[in-house]
Amino acid sequence: MHDSEHEYDEFDEEYKSKTDVKKEMHQLQDFAYKIIKLPKSQRSKLPLDDELKDAMVLADKIINKPEALRRHVRFVAKLLQETGTEEIQATLDFMGNKHQQASAQQSKLEQLRDQLISDNSLLEQTLSEHDGLERQKLRQLVRMAGKEMKAEKPGKQCKALLAYLKEHIS
Repeated sequence: MHDSEHEYDEFDEEYKSKTDVKKEMHQLQDFAYKIIKLPKSQRSKLPLDDELKDAMVLADKIINKPEALRRHVRFVAKLLQETGTEEIQATLDFMGNKHQQASAQQSKLEQLRDQLISDNSLLEQTLSEHDGLERQKLRQLVRMAGKEMKAEKPGKQCKALLAYLKEHIS
């Protein structure tokens, strides 16, 4: 056996084919274009270094010039490759996930409201867990919402209880 075959195997672990390099670059370019297309308010929340911020300002100026924008996207992709995209991607994921977080919080509060209406023993536990709640106001809202539920007409008081919980528990 030749030693050159063994050396080739070591080299092979770090070797990237031209196709792989191109795929990575195209992914970075797509990512750069996605960042450029973001509204300025969202882009300002991203952890970009000064060079990338300057590149974004320039991108805003040439957004209506397709060929210049294409070249600039390549430049931004190269900058992203140097700085890394993990932190920026994590921030984008978090920003895109706000709706799901709000929905989860809303459903959690709705469950708490329903539990409070059905089980008065949870009232004391809820009051002890959340300092901002007023005992008298919470009891009154729970009692009125319970009356509505018994009459099978949930409406104003259930919404008022949910609004009160949303205001004081977050």
